[in-house]
Amino acid sequence: MKRHEFDQFQQRFPQEHRACFARQHMGRRGLFRSAAGLAGSFLLPGLRPAVAQNLAASPKGTAKNLIFILMSGGPSQVDTFDLKMLNGVSPLELAPEHISGIHWPTGLFPKLVEHLPSIAIVRSMRAWALVHETGVKWLQIGRNPQGSEGSVAPHIGSIIALEKEKERRASDAFPPFLALDVREAAGNGYFSARYAPFKYSPTGSGVPDTTHRDSEARLSVRLKALAELDGRLRSAGSPLGAVGADLAEFYDAATRMMHNPVVDWAFRVGAEERARYGSSAFGDACLVAKQTLTSDQGTRAIMIRLGGWDSHSNIYSANTPTSIFGSGKIFDNALAALLSDLKTEGLLEETLVVAGGEFGRTTGPLTSAGGRDHNLQQSFLLMGGGIRGGRALGATDATGDFSVEYGWSRERDVRIEDIEATIYSALGIDWTTVLNDSPIGRFPYIPHSDKDLYGPIHELWA
Repeated sequence: MKRHEFDQFQQRFPQEHRACFARQHMGRRGLFRSAAGLAGSFLLPGLRPAVAQNLAASPKGTAKNLIFILMSGGPSQVDTFDLKMLNGVSPLELAPEHISGIHWPTGLFPKLVEHLPSIAIVRSMRAWALVHETGVKWLQIGRNPQGSEGSVAPHIGSIIALEKEKERRASDAFPPFLALDVREAAGNGYFSARYAPFKYSPTGSGVPDTTHRDSEARLSVRLKALAELDGRLRSAGSPLGAVGADLAEFYDAATRMMHNPVVDWAFRVGAEERARYGSSAFGDACLVAKQTLTSDQGTRAIMIRLGGWDSHSNIYSANTPTSIFGSGKIFDNALAALLSDLKTEGLLEETLVVAGGEFGRTTGPLTSAGGRDHNLQQSFLLMGGGIRGGRALGATDATGDFSVEYGWSRERDVRIEDIEATIYSALGIDWTTVLNDSPIGRFPYIPHSDKDLYGPIHELWA
């Protein structure tokens, strides 16, 4: 859908999103433009029911796996992926350099410089909401969490798990969807527990309780006895309904991971490798993600979280929790190591890596607290998975507040729904799929995809 049609739909079904920190220096224009959202599920008179762009393209299918990095807190786009060096406000420590046409903060991300040929930056991206909780949930389910579908919508990783179920082998022991060190991970929605995220915070000791103190044989005997006692409650037609079936899924998934040396290797963080990934919780998660994919045991979607980007104060002050230099170093060390290892293992071309936050940051002069507040304009990184890197799509104005070039055929701002359609396409999933088994009736993978409202950024493969 082109911009004028998109704007028509948006104006017909507005939904206001207020910022937690909407100070006056954002400007009335920015606040009015930030108020637009999508809430309706009806058609505008005259809107084309066909999906011209969608029908013209099938899923790319260039990737097998997804690693989605949530940069929680809202990273400042003008200090990271859309560097501006604004009016002497941005510190020289960001060390800006033009590298193959990309303006890059080498002082913030020095190790990622060598991976720029693999990185595509989407700079014409705009969030819908300026509230952390809403934005973080929106990122994960690809739609308004306060809308009619928000209460039943599964995580994008759960949809990938469902779609990739047909590819699982009997020998696959790992859960299809991992959430590593993600407190805010959305769940499986109305989907079966089989597709729920396996939430795990990596440690040097690995996943606990994967061996039974009385031996694997004794565990097998006890599980058999348990099944004789309550198996009926966990079988089809259980009087407990979905709860019983979900319980059976948890038992089966846990049993597959027990007494398995591959599980112990993949989920354990070794001291030497931990240091190479930057000796951080985020680095540990990136290391486990790499080891999990190397093991090839059925995991296809991985979400990792790195917080610390909520820079309302002291954004440039060293050794403060809100400084971008602290989070930037952690991000740079771990992501650079992850990309290097994926390349070495031959996995980067089949693994799409996506990184971004729930929104961006205000530009221009810093606040009185020395920080930047919430802003809808943002940037995302996409790497591997058949994506052509070494370039930026779209461009913003001099301050980084609004897109002036969109960089793709729809000629409008990129939304998270478009990013998720891109992810589905890369993984060979039809983003226009509509399921008819949800508690509220129809459930589309991408909202309004049958009206061509959102779609993949095909230019990323061009």
